[in-house]
Formats: sequence, C-alpha cells, structure tokens
Amino acid sequence: MGITVQNITATSATVTWPASPSCVDSFYSIMYHPNWNNLLTGYSRKNFLKEDKVPTEQTSASLWNLSPQTSYILCVTCQSANPSGDQCRVFNTLGQDPSSSLGSSRKELAMGIWLTSSLLLLIIAGILLYSCLHIWCSKHQDNPEGTFADPDVPDKREAAADSLYSHNNTGEDAQLATIIENPFTSSESSPRSNRNRELVPLACKDMDTPSQSL
Repeated sequence: MGITVQNITATSATVTWPASPSCVDSFYSIMYHPNWNNLLTGYSRKNFLKEDKVPTEQTSASLWNLSPQTSYILCVTCQSANPSGDQCRVFNTLGQDPSSSLGSSRKELAMGIWLTSSLLLLIIAGILLYSCLHIWCSKHQDNPEGTFADPDVPDKREAAADSLYSHNNTGEDAQLATIIENPFTSSESSPRSNRNRELVPLACKDMDTPSQSL
C-alpha cells in the first residue's frame, strides 16, 4: 500500500493512501505512535498509542497534536487489522517555530507584567483605605459625641435666642394690654350698676307718694 505523509509541521501532518477494494462498506484504521522501535514491539495493533477511524470514501486524513522533533510510525489498515510492514511509514515532525516560541514568551511576559501591576494597584488601594480609616478614627476620637466645629453654629444660636426673646416679649405685651384694658371696662360697668341701684329707691319713692296724698 502506497502511504504518503505530507505537510509535516511541528505538531501536525497529512497522510494519504490509495483506496483498497477489500475495505468496501467498511472503514480505514490510522494508527500512529511516537518513538517507535519495531524490534522490541513489532507491528501489533495494541502497541499503537492512537488510532483514528475514517470511512472508506476518504483516502486522506490530518493528524494533530503531535510532538515537535519526534519520530512517528504511522500505519493504515482495513477494519482495525494488525498492520504489516508495507502498510506503515516513519516520519519526523519539525522543530518548534522560533516565532511561535517568541510569541508565547511575549505572552508570558505580558501576563507577568499584568499580574505585577494588578498586585501593585491592590497594595496602593489598601494603603489609601488604611489612611482614610486612620483619619476618620482620629477625628472621631477628638469629637467623641460626633459634633464637629461649625463656624455658623454661634450665629444660629444667637438667632434662636433672639427669636425666643421676641416671642416672650410679645406674650408679655399681650398680657400687659389685657391688664390695661380691664380697668376701663370695670370702671365703666361700675357707674351703670350704681345708677341701677339709685333708680330702685326712686321708683319706690314714687310709688309711696300717691298713698300719702290720699
């Protein structure tokens, strides 16, 4: 069987093979293993690390997640049969791409910088929070009742005292006015009562006068 391995990279490869008439209405088994030693293990199917199954209509497949700079043996059989020597090929994967390794190192460096900056920001935030709490505690100790100096407090107290004084004066003036008005009303009512008292004897005298004349 003419098996060909193409497009070999550090982590992938493509394998192709000719169609087999004996595999009609069945499947192909693609078996591969790294660092193969056929003198010790032979071509037994159970000794292969990985096995992929593809339909008979397909005569090529891609292998992924291979190890860089590694020697692999690859066999293609029909219906998971044990392979023979003419059904296998050996290929070597390429070394790691320097650009990809450089990109990974840059990513690691960026991740380290990000973690360091995040840690510094957390430390700064903790210091600021501690300073704010220290200032608040010191102010609370200076003013245990929670009252702080306010420049407008004396003015407010004076205004409240003036309003209270004016309210008291208003009440006292109203009482004085009532006291002053009451004597006049009593003096006016007393002559009226005296007049009524005087009228009663005069009426009695008038009633006694005709009897004397008779």
